[in-house]
Amino acid sequence: MTDTTSAGTTNAGTTDAGTGHTDATRATAVGTAAAAVFEELYGHAPEGVWAAPGRVNLIGEHTDYNDGFVLPIAIPQAVRAHARRRTDGVLRLASTRVPGEVVELDVAALEPGGVPGWAAYPAAVVWALRSAGHEVGGADVLLDSDVPGGAGLSSSAALECAVATAYDGLYGLGLGAAELALLAQRAENEFVGVPCGIMDQMASMVCRSGAALHLDARDLSVRHVPLDLAGAGLTLLVLDTRVQHDLADGAYAALRAGCERAAALLGLPALRDLSVDGLPGALGRLPADLVPLVRHVVTENDRVERAVAELERRGPAALGPILTEGHASLRDDFRTSCPETDLAAATAVAAGALGARMTGGGFGGSVIALVETERAAAVAEAVTGAFAAAGYAEPQVYRAVPSPGARRES
Repeated sequence: MTDTTSAGTTNAGTTDAGTGHTDATRATAVGTAAAAVFEELYGHAPEGVWAAPGRVNLIGEHTDYNDGFVLPIAIPQAVRAHARRRTDGVLRLASTRVPGEVVELDVAALEPGGVPGWAAYPAAVVWALRSAGHEVGGADVLLDSDVPGGAGLSSSAALECAVATAYDGLYGLGLGAAELALLAQRAENEFVGVPCGIMDQMASMVCRSGAALHLDARDLSVRHVPLDLAGAGLTLLVLDTRVQHDLADGAYAALRAGCERAAALLGLPALRDLSVDGLPGALGRLPADLVPLVRHVVTENDRVERAVAELERRGPAALGPILTEGHASLRDDFRTSCPETDLAAATAVAAGALGARMTGGGFGGSVIALVETERAAAVAEAVTGAFAAAGYAEPQVYRAVPSPGARRES
C-alpha cells in the first residue's frame, strides 16, 4: 500500500508520549473501528485479528540479500489483518485506506503479475502458501495499517506478514515464524516482483520488545540484543521525509544485480564472504562501477558487528557514530540517499543527535536519529525548520520503541 497517511502519527517535535494515549489504548480503539468496517463490508464478524509490525533498521542496509548481517527493531506501528475463513475459494480483500473498495479474487487462479495495485501483496501471500503445498482457500480480509507507506519502514513486509500470520491461524497450519517470513519474502520476490532480502519479513515476524534483532541472513540464526533506550535516557526518532520510494521501479534490483555480479567476479558465494581486511585487494580486481557497491556492503557488515559489540559493552549511546558512518556509506558509495534524507541526517547531528542515518531501501523514506531524550524535541524542530527553509514538505516524526513481532491480537 502506498498511501502515506497513518493513524497515530505525530507532528514534528512531538512524540507518542505527549499524546496521553498508550499504544495499547490506540490499538484497541482503532481495532474496534476496523471490526465495525469488516462487518459492514462482509456481513459478518471476523474470526480474529492478527498484527505484524513495521520495522526500523538500526544498521545493516542492503546486506541481507548479500547473505550478511542486519540489526533491526520492530516498531509500534503495525498492519492488522481482520480475517474470516471462506469455504468457496474466494479471497475478498479490503483496506481501510481504500474505503469502500473490495477486491474479489479466485485463489486457485492467482498468478504472479495477475493482481494490480495494493491487493497484489496480500494475494501474493496466499499464492505463496498454495505454491508451497499448503491447502489454504479463501478468506474475507480487511487490512488496517498505521505503518506509513513508502517511508522505509517496511509497510509491505508488515502487510505480508500480517496476512501470513492470519492464514496460519485461520487454517491451522502451525508454521514457524521463520517459515512464514520466508513465504512472505517469496511472495514479494516472485509475485510482486521486488527482489528484497529477508530482513524485513524476519524483523516483522520475530522481533521482541526491548531488543534489537541480530540476524544472520544466510542461515536465519537470530540473537535478541537488549536495547533499553529509555533506561539510557535516549530516544530513537524516525524522521519521515515524506519522499515516496517504490522499490519495484528497478533501482533496487539493479543494486542487487551489481552486488551479485561483483561476488561472481571475486569467486565468492556472496559479498558476505569478503572481510574488511580483504577489501583493498578485492577492490583492485573489480570494474570501477562495482567498487563502491562492494565497499558499502563489506563495511556495512562490519558496522553491524561493531554495533552489536558496542551495545553489549557500552550501551546504546555508543551506536551514534556508527549510524552516522553508515549514512555516509549509503550516500557516497551506494548512492541510495537523496537531498531530503541527507539534510535530515546532517541537521539532526548538528542539532545534537548522537548519530543519524537513512533507514530502509533508500531513494527517499526515513532517517533515524539517536538523541538524548531531553534534546528530542529540539532535534525534531531543527529538522523541521531546515526542511521549511529548503522548501521541502514538513517531515513526520515518530518515536521508535523496540516492539514485539507478529502475533494474534484477538
